[in-house]
Amino acid sequence: MRILVLGAGAIGGYFGARLLQHGVDVSFLVRPARAATLAATGLRVHSGRGDFSAAVAALTTVDAAYDLVIVSCKAYDLDAAITAIAPAVGPHTRVLPLLNGLRHLDALDAAFGATRVLGGLAHISVTLDANGAIEHLGKLEWLTFGSRGRDAPVPAAVRGALMALGPQAIESADIIAAMWDKFAFISTLAGITCLLRANVGQIL
Repeated sequence: MRILVLGAGAIGGYFGARLLQHGVDVSFLVRPARAATLAATGLRVHSGRGDFSAAVAALTTVDAAYDLVIVSCKAYDLDAAITAIAPAVGPHTRVLPLLNGLRHLDALDAAFGATRVLGGLAHISVTLDANGAIEHLGKLEWLTFGSRGRDAPVPAAVRGALMALGPQAIESADIIAAMWDKFAFISTLAGITCLLRANVGQIL
């Protein structure tokens, strides 16, 4: 079971690190600058759930298929992300996007076919510090995934690898509803913070 994580930023780097901790074969597809940082310092996570620091496989291109590709880019980078991961998506590959919203599903379906694209979301507060380490703020940590239809079940090997995360991994029976639930939640918060020009702590 081989997993490719697009990006080793806050979300992709965090969950990739946790999968590595549980013995899963994980590589990261990153830009050259991030690859240089990872080569120099390794992937580092500071978290109340336990720190992580290790050398990792950081690639700038791929030329072989993986069993699972986790996409954790920003929405504005999606087109470039699709181009970058295309060589890693074979006939039996599944793609798991962890972007907010739902518009990315149409683009991924068009590129790889709807049966290869799972639904997914992350509930976590993470950021990169000035030195490229991942800072986990608080202890919230959920990765939710699921099939989008009966014609595209989650392969057993993919499920097994993700569930290695423990109770932080959740397989949803209605992943689209779960994605809408998060989208409504963050849209409401974003609307409030924009209208009041303040963060949530200040508003409270």
